[in-house]
Amino acid sequence: MSTFWVIFTGALVASACGLVGCFLVLRKMAMIGDAISHSVLPGIVIAFLISGSRDSLIMLLGAAIIGLLTVFLIQLFTQSGVQSDASIGVVFTALFAVGIVLISLYTRDIDLDLDCVLYGEIAYVPWNTIHFMGMDIGPKAVWGVGLSLLLSIIVISLFYKQFKICAFDPAMAAAVGIPVALFHYLLMGLVSITTVASFESVGAILVVGMLVVPPATAYLLTEKLSRMIIYTVAIGCLSSIIGYYFASILDASIAGSMICVAGGIFLITLLFSPSHGVIMRKLKQRKLIQETV
Repeated sequence: MSTFWVIFTGALVASACGLVGCFLVLRKMAMIGDAISHSVLPGIVIAFLISGSRDSLIMLLGAAIIGLLTVFLIQLFTQSGVQSDASIGVVFTALFAVGIVLISLYTRDIDLDLDCVLYGEIAYVPWNTIHFMGMDIGPKAVWGVGLSLLLSIIVISLFYKQFKICAFDPAMAAAVGIPVALFHYLLMGLVSITTVASFESVGAILVVGMLVVPPATAYLLTEKLSRMIIYTVAIGCLSSIIGYYFASILDASIAGSMICVAGGIFLITLLFSPSHGVIMRKLKQRKLIQETV
């Protein structure tokens, strides 16, 4: 039963991160996911210090607020003339450093260290359960990540056209009256909530990997957003399943193995994708040359 919960949690994280990750990749903002996943660290620590509990909703809210602050600061610096990649680097490293300092000062004797926050341990998911009216209703991670996935599905379904237009052509979106800034921060809010909901159980490595790698792979396979989302979820879930069994065979990190499998799928796609594959393009060029000769 523990195997099922670990794989199911990995698939939920892959689906939740992949859904919002598609829009990040399309908007060329993939590294903002990495920035948010690290810069929310001071929010987690501050919320823990206020609430005194790792199980508090305050921790989720604190981290989500810092995630939105991260996006706001990056946008502010970019509009002030700083290059976007430099803005991401400055905000991400500064807030992450603040989080590390807070951890070293106030949580030395508490299980809120860097290993807990950055790497996580998905293998412990089956034993960290929620009890309701005396009944065990399943792992806490499944409920947390599942609810964040449900929220993302509802919001993106309601405003799918707006998100789509903003992702492909922000100028056109603004011209037809869509509040681009509102949907930008709404998307970043979903990214923050998804990231924080996944932190405690799986850590930033799996979160960042699933935010970027499956959507980037799907981007090489299709040019239609709806198919890209479906491919992303499928690739993420497949990576979770295969990665778990690789980790079992090798006695290695489960989260790391899942991302390694996702990276392997990306490499294969990069080489053999019908439209964008490196090898397929070479074969088409060679065939074209032979036909012209």
